Amino acid sequence: MLARLSQPARGHLAMLAFSALVAGSFSLGVLAAPFIDPGAVTAVRFVLAGALVGAAAVLTTGIPRQAWAAPWRYLVLGGLMGTYFVLMFEGLKTAAPVSAAAVFTLTPVMAAGFGWLFLRQRLTGRMALALAVGGAGALWVIFRADLGALMAFQVGRGEAIYFVGCVAHAAYAPLIRKLNRGEPAVVFTFGMMVAGTVLLALYAWPALVATDWAALPWIVWVTLVYVAVAASAMTFVLLQYASLRLPAAKVMAYTYLVPSWVALWEIVLHGLVQPGLVLVGVAMTVLALGLLLKE
Repeated sequence: MLARLSQPARGHLAMLAFSALVAGSFSLGVLAAPFIDPGAVTAVRFVLAGALVGAAAVLTTGIPRQAWAAPWRYLVLGGLMGTYFVLMFEGLKTAAPVSAAAVFTLTPVMAAGFGWLFLRQRLTGRMALALAVGGAGALWVIFRADLGALMAFQVGRGEAIYFVGCVAHAAYAPLIRKLNRGEPAVVFTFGMMVAGTVLLALYAWPALVATDWAALPWIVWVTLVYVAVAASAMTFVLLQYASLRLPAAKVMAYTYLVPSWVALWEIVLHGLVQPGLVLVGVAMTVLALGLLLKE
């Protein structure tokens, strides 16, 4: 069945899986953030995920020598993703999860801007409408159909920190297409993760040494394994794969689905069922994706 899909359709399927996996890191990350330094957890995350992606690259496509040409490309991309994850955990220390998720929905619009800046990708009227509808639907889900909660939203230090991380995330998607020189997604991802690991180790070395790893609560280890395997190794490959087949704005538009997936994660983890009106927001995000699926 997958073989019958067009390349853009495969990109959309990859991003659907991406959005579901990323949502889990929000639900778990909020629980683990108070117990560990953001740089330390991100560095270990890159090491574990890099080992998995590297093994996958060796077993599938192999890692040709020419893939290491212009290694500065991997430093740029690894620096951007490392910045995003460090600032995400740092922001979640003080920002409420609802506020952080609201900031995250700004990523697709910023990705569209970077797509024009780096690749001269232009936003069509339908894509602009889809981004607007998807953004409104995501906010509706985030604030649980409560207009009072939306009006009371305030930007604090944590939200501002996380916003900077989201800017880095938005720039990452179009730069993948600009900097890729024909390397397979898994090989390109591995190069990015090696570079990101080096940069993070230099940045977080004092925290890595100072952390009492044996004394960390179990939720930190659960979160670390999840973010390394599912929300790093798998999502990085999915994002690379989709970014080579779709415009940056379409790729990042799938972040609008994250609040809906988070709602499902909350049901699974905590038994928290969302109000019925929240389904209106879910329907809006699905409508937005329907508009984006049309070529």
